[in-house]
Amino acid sequence: MHPMLNTAVKAARRGATIINRASFDLDRVKVTEKQFNDFVTDVDRAAEAAIIEVLTTAYPDHAILAEESGASANLHDDNDNVWIIDPLDGTTNYIHGFPQYCVSIALQQRGAITQAVIYDPTRNEMFTASKGGGAFLNDKRIRVTRCDKLADALIGTGFPARDLSGLDQYLDMFKVMTTKCQGLRRPGSAALDLAYVAMGRLDGFFEKGLAPWDIAAGALLISEAGGIIGDFSGESGYLHKGDILAGTPKVFAQMVNVMQPFAASK
Repeated sequence: MHPMLNTAVKAARRGATIINRASFDLDRVKVTEKQFNDFVTDVDRAAEAAIIEVLTTAYPDHAILAEESGASANLHDDNDNVWIIDPLDGTTNYIHGFPQYCVSIALQQRGAITQAVIYDPTRNEMFTASKGGGAFLNDKRIRVTRCDKLADALIGTGFPARDLSGLDQYLDMFKVMTTKCQGLRRPGSAALDLAYVAMGRLDGFFEKGLAPWDIAAGALLISEAGGIIGDFSGESGYLHKGDILAGTPKVFAQMVNVMQPFAASK
């Protein structure tokens, strides 16, 4: 395992320890609503601090882009190494005791994602990838499915929870995709959904309005597992645009044909 990936795994486990400990008494977890339907807990913040401590202890010159604390002071164009962190993707699930959430950590070097970790503490599933080195679940190599028809595919998605101005458009996307695929699922953790595409539990995924920390680690997992990831037009730039399609090569191409009409509007 690459040394930087090994450090990211250590950081993910450190954060997950805090998440697991608090999950036994969720009534004591302090919940704050950042904006409509966008929640943060003291667990998110504590887990993020623990993750950052592990990473910056090992690599003090590296920059940080994290969901709760934002960008570190040294995040600028000259910094070649940026850790992109979501300490608890699926916070709403977590505060309800719904066991579908994860820790997501990625390393971006010179604009490319090179290391990725997604850890599901409820199932003790550690998804890892290094650029050019393949994708793994608990040290076992994973691949996307062989599904080659959208009509046979199980597709993951996410509903707009914060900006409801896009709800009507999403319902249109939902309707179209429901008629084209075998089944549509919305578990509530985009990072974990992307990991599921990489290891074959889902054949594809789409969502609009995501943040880099939702996408970065899962994107590398999927590409290293033989899948394709892009925006609604099938192009790159999804990491900062936030609109994402992912899937097996043939399912991805068919999803682009279906979803491209929704690419221009937000």
